[in-house]
Amino acid sequence: MKRNPFGRVMVVYIIKCLLAAAICWGLYKAFPKWHLLWSIISVLLVLAPDWDNSIALPMMRIKANIAGALVGLGCFFLPFGQLFSLLAGVALTIIICTLLFPSSTRSALAALVIVLMQETGEPAFSYALQRIFAVILGCLVGLAITLIFFGGHKLLEHRSLKDGTPGLEASS
Repeated sequence: MKRNPFGRVMVVYIIKCLLAAAICWGLYKAFPKWHLLWSIISVLLVLAPDWDNSIALPMMRIKANIAGALVGLGCFFLPFGQLFSLLAGVALTIIICTLLFPSSTRSALAALVIVLMQETGEPAFSYALQRIFAVILGCLVGLAITLIFFGGHKLLEHRSLKDGTPGLEASS
C-alpha cells in the first residue's frame, strides 16, 4: 500500500516524531551526564504512523525494546569479548522476539545494541544501566505522545460523528 507523504496520517506522524525527538533532545541537554541521547533512537522506534495500530504497535515495540535492553544487559556479563557478546545477544534477541514480539524484532535489536555497545575503554556496567534508562525513557515518551495523539484523534472522531462531519481517515 503506497502512502501519501502529505496525507493527514503522515503529517501527524511527522509531528509526533518531531515532538518526541525534541522532548528527548531536551532531556538529553538538561541531564548530559545520563547519556539520554540514546532515548531519541528508542522513541522514534516506538512511534507508529497509523491510527489502526496506534496503541497496540507502540506497546509491542516498548516491550521489545525493554526485552532487547535486558538481553544487552545480560550479555554484558558474558565472559567473552564484545563481538561474541553482541552476536550472542543478537541471536537471543531474535529468538525471544520471534516467540513474543514477532513484529518488533528490529526495535529490540536496536535496544540491544544501544545497551551493549560501548566504544570508549573498558565497557562499564554503569553505562549499560544509563543506556537502559535512556531506552525506557524513550519508550515512555513515545507512549505518552501516542496516548496524547490517540486521545486527540478519538476526540475529533467522536465530535465529527456527533455533528455529522466526516471523520479522520487512516488512509489519507
